[in-house]
Amino acid sequence: MRKLPLVIAAMLCLAFSPAAFAVQPSEVLADPALEARARALSAELRCMVCQNQSIDDSDAELAKDLRLLVRERLLAGDDDRAVIDYLVTRYGEFVLLKPRVSGQNLVLWGAPLALLSLGAIGFFFYIRRKPEPLEITALSESEKTRIEALIGKSD
Repeated sequence: MRKLPLVIAAMLCLAFSPAAFAVQPSEVLADPALEARARALSAELRCMVCQNQSIDDSDAELAKDLRLLVRERLLAGDDDRAVIDYLVTRYGEFVLLKPRVSGQNLVLWGAPLALLSLGAIGFFFYIRRKPEPLEITALSESEKTRIEALIGKSD
């Protein structure tokens, strides 16, 4: 019971601790405006090794190379769009954490909406369907005698 405050304090420290970025001090640009642009671009690019982290958050060697490449392109005078286009040309659309909507991946963007719509239409017609009336028929004489025989045996 006395350990509970320590556990809560540890959980709060972890919850409110700032994220540790993988950018090394040697990578940081001298110009704060260019560095801010580099950080913003790095947050949009996927680490090809980690796959669910941005290159800004990853410690992988490839992520470091991509961070340096972004900074190199910015120092060469490229605008943000040119840097992104350069990396997409070199590594493919997968390098973007948020892929662009294009003809190549339109199916991926539209499939969830199409499936949800088809499901809603199917559910609507299922609910609107009228149940078929049950046909009630009388028991035949042989069925009646069999039932009476079964009931009589259980007594």
